[in-house]
Amino acid sequence: MQAIVRAVQQRGSADEKTAAGGPKRGRRRGLNGGARVAAVISNRADAKGLDFARRQGIATQVLDHTAFATRDSFDEALAGAIDSHDPQGQPALVVLAGFMRILTPGFVAYYAGRLVNIHPSLLPAFAGLNTHQRAIDAGCKVSGATVHWVTAELDHGPILAQAEVPILPGDTPDTLGARVLAQEHLIYAQVIFELLQNK
Repeated sequence: MQAIVRAVQQRGSADEKTAAGGPKRGRRRGLNGGARVAAVISNRADAKGLDFARRQGIATQVLDHTAFATRDSFDEALAGAIDSHDPQGQPALVVLAGFMRILTPGFVAYYAGRLVNIHPSLLPAFAGLNTHQRAIDAGCKVSGATVHWVTAELDHGPILAQAEVPILPGDTPDTLGARVLAQEHLIYAQVIFELLQNK
């Protein structure tokens, strides 16, 4: 059985169901027959995805980045934690969901071809933070979400899928973000399913 390990944080575009894998959606898509969410790991003990995962019987782990002297030492410990949740020490996928830390090039290289992220904009537009406000301020007519491979350059990995939503008159970051989030749930689950089918 292929293992999927998710890394989550308190804030970000992905909510707790996305963070923990949405097990009911996964069963409907047949993921549980050949894959499982092995663990949800966060650098913050108050991450909502941890609570949701616990309620679903998924292993959780907190690895506080402030306890590490360097970014490299944190990422090394994070990789060890991720790998410990797969019997072979090589999870099929590492899925980021609102994990708002920049990962080191060594970490990204170690998980190359297995590390995916979702970003709340139509990349390459609006990489980084505050995407919804930036899209509104720029006068864009549409926004959306992008699932992409993670590379050493922030939010610039090869795109796996995108979903578009309109920006409506009077939109705020919250109202736009809610519409984008609904699409994130759909495309992230679909991409994970397709990636696992090809492994």
